[in-house]
Amino acid sequence: MSKEKGDFAEKRAISFLEDLNFKIIEKNFYAKKLGEIDIIALKDNIYHFCEVKSASDYETAINNLTSSKLSKIKRSVNYYLQTKKLDVAFCIDAIIVDDKEITLLENITL
Repeated sequence: MSKEKGDFAEKRAISFLEDLNFKIIEKNFYAKKLGEIDIIALKDNIYHFCEVKSASDYETAINNLTSSKLSKIKRSVNYYLQTKKLDVAFCIDAIIVDDKEITLLENITL
C-alpha cells in the first residue's frame, strides 16, 4: 500500500474515533527500533493504542494484522508507557478501514 493511501486511512480512522468521543493524544508515535503506534487515543480514562489496517476489503486488511506485528505493537506500547511515566488502564485496538466501512476491534490482545 502506498504511503498516501495509508495516511488517508489513518485520517479516516481518526475522524471515526473522534465521532465516537475519543480524544486523540498522539499520532504516529515512533518507538526506537520497535515500531510505530498509529493512533493513541483516550476515552473513559482508558488509553487506546490503535493499529490501523486498510485494504479494499475487510478480510485482506485483517489478515495484515500478524502475530509479529502485534508483538511489535505490545513492545511499542510498553516503551510509550515507560517513556511517558504512565501507569494507566489501556488496551490495544485495531481499526480496520476498507472501501465500505470502518470497524473498531477493541482489546485485540486477549
